[in-house]
Amino acid sequence: MNLAFLNFADAPPPPPTAAYSHAVRAGEWLFVTGQLGVDPRIGALVSGGTVAQCRQVMQNLATVLRGAGTSLDRAVMTRIYLTDFGDYAAVNAEYARHFAPGKLPARTTVGVTALALGGAVEIDLI
Repeated sequence: MNLAFLNFADAPPPPPTAAYSHAVRAGEWLFVTGQLGVDPRIGALVSGGTVAQCRQVMQNLATVLRGAGTSLDRAVMTRIYLTDFGDYAAVNAEYARHFAPGKLPARTTVGVTALALGGAVEIDLI
C-alpha cells in the first residue's frame, strides 16, 4: 500500500514539541490528525470558549481535507476529545452544523483530563 504524508501551509502547523503530518493517505483512505481550535493565522487557540474552539476545529479539519482533495461530507469516522463533558451538548450542536442532516459520520466521544496547548476540544477523523 502506498502512503502519502500530507502537510498543508494553510492548516495550523504542529507545535514544536509534536511530530506529525496533518494527514496520511493510505491507499483510498485518509487519516486526519486531531485538530485543536488553533487559528492558523495567529498560531494560538481562539478565544470564546469550547464552542468557538469546536468551530475552529471543524474549519481546520475542512482545510486539511480540502488540501487533500476531499471534504467533511466524505468523513466516515470521527473521534471527539473533550476536557469537560459538561460541554457535550454545545459541542455536539456545533459539530452537527458542519454535516448534512442524516449524513453524520460514525463517532466516538471521549472525556480526557487535558489536551495540548490547553485546548478544550480536539477532533480527528477518517
